[in-house]
Amino acid sequence: MKQFALAVCGVFLGGVLMAQAPVPQPDAKPVPAAPATPVPATPAPPSVVGSAWLLMDHATGQVLAGENIDVQLEPASITKVMTSYVVSAEIAAGKLRRDDKVRISENAWRGGGAGTDGSTSFLPLDSEQLLDDLLHGVIIQSGNDASIALAEHVAGSEAAFADLMNQYAARLGMHGTRYVNSHGLPAEGHHTTARDIATLSQALIRDFPEDYAYYRLKEHTINGIKQHNRNSLLWRDSSVDGIKTGHTSAAGWCLAASAEREGMRLISVVMGSTSEKQRADDNQALLNWGFRFFESHTPYAARAALSELRVWKSPLLQMPVGLAESLTVLVPRGRYEQLKAELELPKRLVAPVARDAPLGTLRISLDGKLLVERPLLALEEAPEAGFFGRQVDALRLWWDGE
Repeated sequence: MKQFALAVCGVFLGGVLMAQAPVPQPDAKPVPAAPATPVPATPAPPSVVGSAWLLMDHATGQVLAGENIDVQLEPASITKVMTSYVVSAEIAAGKLRRDDKVRISENAWRGGGAGTDGSTSFLPLDSEQLLDDLLHGVIIQSGNDASIALAEHVAGSEAAFADLMNQYAARLGMHGTRYVNSHGLPAEGHHTTARDIATLSQALIRDFPEDYAYYRLKEHTINGIKQHNRNSLLWRDSSVDGIKTGHTSAAGWCLAASAEREGMRLISVVMGSTSEKQRADDNQALLNWGFRFFESHTPYAARAALSELRVWKSPLLQMPVGLAESLTVLVPRGRYEQLKAELELPKRLVAPVARDAPLGTLRISLDGKLLVERPLLALEEAPEAGFFGRQVDALRLWWDGE
């Protein structure tokens, strides 16, 4: 009986069954010829003064170096990055307009105005200000009054806005973050982590580039008062275009920065530093180290077939498998050829299979350390075959013991 079954399968499947394609290795075209001497080890990152610090690649989210990156700390005015993110998201959703008029309540005036010790945009009590002006005030002047006024305008109260901030934080995967207010002045339970700040910064740059452009502005004038951006790196380094400073006696001196050079963008975060100069020096050193000793490559293009899987019970015999988006990876300079790519794919694929259905995982590692992991998708649709085709494949699967 089995001999007969095999003969039937051979008639209909002969010449069709193919071995799975070998695991692809990263494209070697952009890699120079191997040097005659071994590539030197990447130097250790610079020494950083602070409670926590991190350097991350914007494109991939790879953490290149860091210390205490998941320790919960007070973020001070770096809180306002989330305040601006929420406002930008609500504008994009059509719930706010940039020309909305926002009233400056007594709460905003007293809690963040000129009579306080914190940073302020000097907004007059009961005045009406354009929403876009207040967004500039939050980002450039770090105005606490502008932050409170926007919070009340968006959500009705500071507490309700903090709830909204926490919802966006959860959506972005900021698992170590909890917001209590929109400005970052000390409050019980108000904390975040260096990793979460970098994750938020990555999302801001990616999701709202138009509003992120405000972060590179060096000054802003509102109500006739000109104030300068507190991020001193904007004057030091032309490649730096953000992000946000923060300081309270409890939080210390904090700075999240980002720079782009030759198409590669890095994000640095320093929390709990000892001075305004120290936080700037350390962020600058981290950025310089990252750009000097790492390089960016894109080994796989979006929707390119990285492998093929035999599809059973379908007229589509071979399913191409690939990535939804091009994959970029950051590696130490000179070590691109040493990357290892691994595909994790199902042993058997049976129709129907929808286009873009997840079918496995691509992992890229170096020296046994995972650098990038991405889901592999079905690049085509695999409908079910007719009755006779399904029966033939069922017979073959039975024969193979699958």
